[in-house]
Amino acid sequence: MKTYGGSFLYHLDDRQLAIGLVVALNYRNPFLSPYDEFQKFKQHPAIRTLLEGGTVLQYGARTLNEGGFQSIPNPVFPGGAIIGCSAGFLNVPKIKGSHTAMKSGMLAAEATFKALVEGSSMDLYWENLKKSWIWDELYRARNYRPAFEYGFIPGMALSAVERYIFKGKSPFTLKHGKPDHEATEMANLHLPISYPKPDGQVSFDVPSSLYRSNTNHEHDQPPHLRLRDPAVPESVNLPQYAGPESRYCPARVYEYVSDENGDPKLHINAQNCLHCKACDIKDPKQNIEWTVPEGGGGPGYTVM
Repeated sequence: MKTYGGSFLYHLDDRQLAIGLVVALNYRNPFLSPYDEFQKFKQHPAIRTLLEGGTVLQYGARTLNEGGFQSIPNPVFPGGAIIGCSAGFLNVPKIKGSHTAMKSGMLAAEATFKALVEGSSMDLYWENLKKSWIWDELYRARNYRPAFEYGFIPGMALSAVERYIFKGKSPFTLKHGKPDHEATEMANLHLPISYPKPDGQVSFDVPSSLYRSNTNHEHDQPPHLRLRDPAVPESVNLPQYAGPESRYCPARVYEYVSDENGDPKLHINAQNCLHCKACDIKDPKQNIEWTVPEGGGGPGYTVM
């Protein structure tokens, strides 16, 4: 009731379905596993009947930046600009961002043209963005996401007031809570979550799903997942948070194994990485750094 999230299910051509589960990374329970929550979600009677007898074509994962209006950064930097969902132009209540992505791309292109031809600054993009309907739309939707910081029931109530009474013109602006990594609470404050075993028909284990992502990295390339302090996983994450990196990663890149002395040691399977960047965001001590892999390795999505 205190974890924000949602789901989607789209009917496509040729009797295909696109299904997914969204779990906000500011969840508190370190035992929560977004991957296993997704497998559990597919067992719901209303969902399972749509999936039974079908064949999984592809699996993937990605972190969404849906902080909304309060989280928009200055999108201009020397030599370029940030557009679309990369800048957080997602309308949270509509769960829609393709229209704002296209419009921001148009504004950036216009500013780029003037910068190249007339010698103006790319700051024109930032100025025009704040004058566009993107800014107005995201401002009207600014209070939906932070409303759920108070839980599901208060979030629904505040969202209803925002939509039907204030109609996006409320005199206040709610703030987001803690950063996602700080939201993770100590393991001793929560009970472990027991997830059902995958049945191989509707729900699947991680290796099976990972195979369907077509992920590939050259094994001899430098690791693109780096620990700022190699001692933190065993000294902090495991004893205090029960090793959450082994659960928040949707590809099981991180696992604790026994070393030659029988002590637990974090092992990183970087070749399994889906580049969702959840680790870079959710690690309690911000100790994991995702970097661009050599040679453009990663998932090979074809229908996603």
